[in-house]
Amino acid sequence: PGAGMHINVADLDQKAVQGFVAKTHDMTLTGFVMDIIPKTLISPFVGDNILQVLLVAVLFGVALAMVGDAGKPVLNFFEALAKPVFKLVAIVMKVAPIGAFGAMAFTIGKFGLSSLVNLAELVAAFYLTSFIFVTVVLGVVARLCGFSVFKLCRYLKEELLLVLGTSSSESALPSLMQKMEKAGCKKSVVGLVVPTGYSFNLDGTNIYMTLAALFIAQACDVELTLGHQIMLLLVAMLSSKGAAGVTGAGFITLAATLAVVPEVPVAGMALILGVDRFMSECRSITNFIGNAVATVVVSRWENGVDMKRLNSVLDGEPVAELDPVPVAVAAKA
Repeated sequence: PGAGMHINVADLDQKAVQGFVAKTHDMTLTGFVMDIIPKTLISPFVGDNILQVLLVAVLFGVALAMVGDAGKPVLNFFEALAKPVFKLVAIVMKVAPIGAFGAMAFTIGKFGLSSLVNLAELVAAFYLTSFIFVTVVLGVVARLCGFSVFKLCRYLKEELLLVLGTSSSESALPSLMQKMEKAGCKKSVVGLVVPTGYSFNLDGTNIYMTLAALFIAQACDVELTLGHQIMLLLVAMLSSKGAAGVTGAGFITLAATLAVVPEVPVAGMALILGVDRFMSECRSITNFIGNAVATVVVSRWENGVDMKRLNSVLDGEPVAELDPVPVAVAAKA
């Protein structure tokens, strides 16, 4: 899609991306480790680093399990706290699409439709790639595990529309967990796979970062060797793990990825700044579907899903309120 643009890097408005570049993380191993280790137990919850929150949550959960019955009051408190928090998120996200519409309207008004021909091709290529990934790759994985990815998407259509409107898969996290439990997946598996997947299973973000990097290189007439392309892929697979968070986090992480391959100018990010919102929607949806599929797959591996109930729910058949899935029943299914 970047062919024929012949962009001179010196002519790009580098100020437009300086704010994003300044937010990139240290890509060295030491910098990565220091970035995910919080200063205090509470500090991750007043910051914007999802990896720190995840680390504290996992360690606290392990410690809570190790103390046994003494930790039950704390566990009961967090289970009760989760309900109003999830309800609060649902209330906020009902009006979030209005803000997303305003941001998209501003982008089109500022850059104009006539200047977005190549960028429109980039967006189309990204949507097509993501569609192929969901239907072919995830479709095969789902079929091997005994369910249909298309039926799963139909079951989660309300959440997918919410993700589309907010450009963030985080908005549908509570509802996804509730629906996966309703579909027969074991609560403990859902509680581990979904939140962890939101930080470490970002399929759409990975596709976006590699495609955007290649587009910038092509638009700026930068010739990338096979070695450079493989390095971009490997770095994107690593750096995308830290792209969880608010809408647009993938764009910030892209700067960190390009910094590792100096042949691709970081200033070239200014080219895709105007259409990042459109790609943000697609990468969020792809991330969301990937996590939903992963939840069912891991539940199947752990004998923690009632496949009969799952297929009934995906087929739209009425089912009774969910009871805890007995391991023996799940294993038999």
